[in-house]
Amino acid sequence: MKKRLILVLLVAVFAVSVAVVFVSGRWYLSQPIQSEASTPLLLDFRGGATARSLTSQVTEHFEGGHSALSYRLSQVFADINHLQAGLYEIHGQQSWFDIWSMLSQGREKTFTVTLVEGLTLEQWRAQLEQLPYLKDESSELSAAELRQKLGVTEASLEGVLLPETYSYRAYTTDIAILKQAYQSMHRVLENVWQERSDRCPVNSPYELLILASIIEKETGLADERPLVASVFANRLAIDMRLQSDPTTIYGIENFDGNITRAHLREKTAYNTYRIDGLPPTPIAMPGEASIEAAASPVRSPYYYFVADKSGGHVFSETLEEHQRAVRRYQLNQE
Repeated sequence: MKKRLILVLLVAVFAVSVAVVFVSGRWYLSQPIQSEASTPLLLDFRGGATARSLTSQVTEHFEGGHSALSYRLSQVFADINHLQAGLYEIHGQQSWFDIWSMLSQGREKTFTVTLVEGLTLEQWRAQLEQLPYLKDESSELSAAELRQKLGVTEASLEGVLLPETYSYRAYTTDIAILKQAYQSMHRVLENVWQERSDRCPVNSPYELLILASIIEKETGLADERPLVASVFANRLAIDMRLQSDPTTIYGIENFDGNITRAHLREKTAYNTYRIDGLPPTPIAMPGEASIEAAASPVRSPYYYFVADKSGGHVFSETLEEHQRAVRRYQLNQE
């Protein structure tokens, strides 16, 4: 009887001990690795990395806990056998359960890049080259090779990529982002073209991009875009040259920032002071708002505009009014 009682007590003690270990282990893994604020760890988990090496890196970075204990407890209480490769951002306020869950579900750190409207393809490519954890696969490609990689059917890459904020994971290629921008532009352009008004002055979606890129370069003010579009629509309707400085500048090789009378007199494919109609390609990446303005310009009597001193423009109906505005705002003669 006494032996049976001792056995029961031993079993009870063992059960309690197991329960204590179980509860203590789970409690340990559920606590923040480091309670105070600290610099996050960017953990590159790939190429032969293991759960054990991960545990060592984390405890070393945050100087909290014991690597061997954390690993052994994680073997028992967490899923550490189905971890996905990737780049992860780990914070000290996370617990081990949080970390293993993040890796088993593949919740990698994401980066973002904002490709701004009004910039050129070369400016975008220079920006992409500077981004962290983005693989460069385009910088050595010619324009023709890059067009082929992206599946671009238009004559130029200029203007056919949508300015937007794009997300990417580590080791994504710049080609993937540019391809996404191309596909996004196609969707936007198709929708806007279908909804264009009877005032739309161009004959194809590509010509719409060309006109939109000129509008994009002429003004950065949202409420001016429809008016700028109306000026160009009015000019195109009577076969009047567009006379847009940004188009001329785009056609100048090694432009130094100073447009001269000689530049305006030189006949290039992009000098709309010397050519009729639109230039052959877009001159920058137009945003969706500029595309919409080009597709649906407002009705106006204006054929001219000149920059004022506040970042906007003064619009004129006649050449005489325009020349007066030029003297006042550009030549400071009034």
